[in-house]
Amino acid sequence: MKKILICLIIVLVATTIAVSMWISGNNTKLAKIKENNQKYEIYLDKEVFGTDVTTVINKAIDDNEKREIPKDEKGFFIQNDTNSIKVELVMLNGESKETYQMETLNKVGLSGFIKNFNLINFKCSKIEYHDKTKLISKIIFEQTEE
Repeated sequence: MKKILICLIIVLVATTIAVSMWISGNNTKLAKIKENNQKYEIYLDKEVFGTDVTTVINKAIDDNEKREIPKDEKGFFIQNDTNSIKVELVMLNGESKETYQMETLNKVGLSGFIKNFNLINFKCSKIEYHDKTKLISKIIFEQTEE
């Protein structure tokens, strides 16, 4: 009888420890996702200058490189369904709009972008998330004035 009771106590303690470790690990993972997303979400629905857009582009490129997101033959990051991030910039061109990828702006030089658009207003109009991980997958900035 004592052996059965001791075995039950050991199983109960082991199960409690395993569940506690799983919950702790899950909470840590969720906290990291929230922390990562917050550095981008602060821009949502806010008007910012071109310098702020450049900051977001630099963060996104840095995050993609840290996560070892591969690039295609044109130098664009290949989107995946877990942890890649893309920034798109919708620019006014007269009466039309043109969309530029962060890699395009990075290739021509972000310093030139800052020089020409540092005082132009942009609005972060949309943020999308990966379904699997809930990490941000895409951020869209739209020019609000020419």
